Amino acid sequence: QVQLVESGGGLVQAGGSLRLSCVASGSIFSINAMGWYRQAPGRQRELVATITSGGSTNYADSVKGRFTISRDNAKNTVYLQMNSLKPEDTAVYYCNADLFRHGSNWPMNYWGQGTQVTVSS
Repeated sequence: QVQLVESGGGLVQAGGSLRLSCVASGSIFSINAMGWYRQAPGRQRELVATITSGGSTNYADSVKGRFTISRDNAKNTVYLQMNSLKPEDTAVYYCNADLFRHGSNWPMNYWGQGTQVTVSS
């Protein structure tokens, strides 16, 4: 089995910072893209940022210049450094990974359980 476990969420004032982490564990052969998505109450889940195994990144326009995604391939871990947080960043943040399991010939997509980020004004 494969698990993605997020950590680092919490309550922060506007203008503050948080760092999210997500560790992938289990029978993993290799990980392609990893990313962060978020879902606010009453809204659809949306992309925040993604990063490929080679380090290429992609960001939602709403977080460009404020958030930074990075990964440690040796630790199967992806991070999201969030600076200059705004109340509209309040959401449940989900980790996502596209990976090959040992013995599998095709990639599969996995989600973490989510971590709450609340930004107060």
